[in-house]
Amino acid sequence: MLGSGLLKKVGKVLSAVGVVKETTLSTLSEASVVSTALLKDFSRHPLRLLNAEMNLASKHIALGYYVASRAMGQKPDPVIQPESDDRRFISDKWTKYLPFDYLEQAYLLNSSAAHEWVENIEGLPNANHDQLKFLTRQLTSAVSPSNFLLTNPDVLSITWERKGQNLIDGARQLQHDARKNPNLFNVGMTDTAAFEVGRNLATTPGKVIFQNEMMQLIQYSPSTESVYKRPVLVVPPWINKYYILDLSAKNSYIRWLVDQGLTVFIISWVNPGPELRGKGFEDYMLEGPIAAIEAIQQATGEQEINAVGYCLGGTLLASSLAWLKKKQRNPVVSTTYLATLLDFSDPGPVGVFINEKSLKRIDRQMNKTGVFDGRAMAFTFNILRENELFWSFWINNYLKGEKLSAFDLLYWNTDSTNLPETMHSFYLRTMYLENKLVQPDALTLSGETINLAEIDIPSFFLSARQDHIAKWKTTYLGAQVHGGDVQFVLSGSGHIAGVINPPDKNKYGYWVNPQLETDAEVWFDKAEQHSGSWWPYWLEWIGTYAGEQVPARQPGEGELPALEAAPGSYVKVSAIDAIKQSSKKIRQPKSKTARLSSPS
Repeated sequence: MLGSGLLKKVGKVLSAVGVVKETTLSTLSEASVVSTALLKDFSRHPLRLLNAEMNLASKHIALGYYVASRAMGQKPDPVIQPESDDRRFISDKWTKYLPFDYLEQAYLLNSSAAHEWVENIEGLPNANHDQLKFLTRQLTSAVSPSNFLLTNPDVLSITWERKGQNLIDGARQLQHDARKNPNLFNVGMTDTAAFEVGRNLATTPGKVIFQNEMMQLIQYSPSTESVYKRPVLVVPPWINKYYILDLSAKNSYIRWLVDQGLTVFIISWVNPGPELRGKGFEDYMLEGPIAAIEAIQQATGEQEINAVGYCLGGTLLASSLAWLKKKQRNPVVSTTYLATLLDFSDPGPVGVFINEKSLKRIDRQMNKTGVFDGRAMAFTFNILRENELFWSFWINNYLKGEKLSAFDLLYWNTDSTNLPETMHSFYLRTMYLENKLVQPDALTLSGETINLAEIDIPSFFLSARQDHIAKWKTTYLGAQVHGGDVQFVLSGSGHIAGVINPPDKNKYGYWVNPQLETDAEVWFDKAEQHSGSWWPYWLEWIGTYAGEQVPARQPGEGELPALEAAPGSYVKVSAIDAIKQSSKKIRQPKSKTARLSSPS
């Protein structure tokens, strides 16, 4: 039937999942402070666990009465129900059939009791407490009855109807996903064959007009006869591909900017292999935004530009602007930060991975490979929302045997980017662990100390209210340390949808308060809510700094010739291919562009 090769592959996948769990467990076992606090909690409150057990037992007794009542034809109220946003038990089969109704409620009682007990443990530092809560959530999510063939009524029904063909199809999909991600298993999320970068993703017309080891710079072709005088540089995050800002024509932020009469440039970061392991945060700054600024100056003849940074690209942009200020250079007249952390005092759920022992373990792994594998980064972010981004696909793909749907956002999510050892180690430790960027002159980059308060150009901060990656109240802290005239705007939705929100969708809304209050909650209470997208509001803001209208500029017509058509070649390199081809360096055509950082 399945064949020995497929069974062996399945075994490898299960082993990989086991390695993930073992690694997570070892994270906590190495922290003696955790085990010490647990023992202290037992000694201080010997009856707490007993009371918790008795409370749980009473609820299970109530569940027994519930089952007996239903068996006798009555319709009692359930003992416990899933949260409104928990889609694991949304099928009516869970409540229609008594055995599965019991399984669901018993699981919810036990997992709720586990979370409550961990939540109330005393004596743990916040970071370790968060780790323990995270691990508890991962374990309780993993043992949900929805994740297994014999305890999921929908899967059993499909298996009966399809005579087991769904399990065969699921096993084949499992084999495919394991083969596609050697040594690091990730669930399949979308039909990757349905998409191709440059064909139906990242299709806004343009040309690559400059490149170096770290990035390609794309200049987009105008769609209007005239454009604003000052160009716009967009700096995306380097931990994933830039085309989240140019997924398709209907939701492309880049295409919208071009259609508004802006000359737009964007950085497309390299997908690094081990040969770039020595590239650090300084290199990303000097060979990224700094080099891009001078390339834009040469390509357009304009000495002043506006800049936009998204997520970690905004962090890099702020660092670059502070560095330029120390160099007494002022090529940027306004800056926009989209869902950007400058203050990392509360990094959100990802903080469970940021501690001294975890960073040392990551350093040891990167020391062997030269890079932090982008697939591991994708897996890390997926398990921050494990039921939505891991177990739901596990059920649909491998148990139900469903064909993967074509979803451009999920394709982008799986198209990961590696991170060089030197940069990633520096960034995690300096920004996340030590939070040095917001400390005046505590961080030195390429010979200059960084002070965000010295940036005196106007800035526009856009955050998203449901963002779990760059929490809006933490981004607000970053806005408060930034110099110049600061405009803070809060969008609805999350890290991606709150930013990529085309006006014609008329979704989510946004909040505006021109006064930067001392407290984020006070700012929100006084903010005025608007419907629809924040994009037009930002366009009105940037219009003040965009300059007068000039004839439209074509890529390659200036001092820098076009090298290749957008989206370029760098963006098409996958994480695994970058590692496999590490010995093959990307050939770089000669360019007239000199690095802006070269003069002292």
